Amino acid sequence: MHRIHFISRCLLAAAFFIATARADPPPDYPFVGHDAGLARARAEDKPILLYFGRYGCAWCDHVNRKTFSDPGLQQLFSDNYVLIYVDAEGGKRLRMPNSERLTEGELGTRLGAFATPLFVFMTPAGKVVAKIPGFKTVDDFKDYDRYVRGGHYLKQSLLEFLASKP
Repeated sequence: MHRIHFISRCLLAAAFFIATARADPPPDYPFVGHDAGLARARAEDKPILLYFGRYGCAWCDHVNRKTFSDPGLQQLFSDNYVLIYVDAEGGKRLRMPNSERLTEGELGTRLGAFATPLFVFMTPAGKVVAKIPGFKTVDDFKDYDRYVRGGHYLKQSLLEFLASKP
């Protein structure tokens, strides 16, 4: 009997951990699917923030709660970017700009989403500008915004840009 209670408690604890370590995109942000996002970015001529997450990613949940909860950051990125969320291990089929078909997981592999979260900034045409892995702060994302929307990626790498920051 004690063994059954122990197993039940372990299962409940595991369910609680999984429920609290969700990797959905942050709430209140207008994240869209890959194909719709690429089309929208071209139509609106806006840069893309592609967010790779995965189910059970505690760091994704952490960045959602700590960084993306900032109202100023939410406004900045909602107004100036097309926000796309992709499950780095997902099987959903995507269509690339060249009409190639692949899964979310294959796109994750192609773009190096071996650990999540991974944030990929892209031009409206879908060209990769910067890939940033891991937990990042509000100030980090404001720096990335200045780099992307300021066009600094045309003349220097992200690391050079960040090193030259006053």
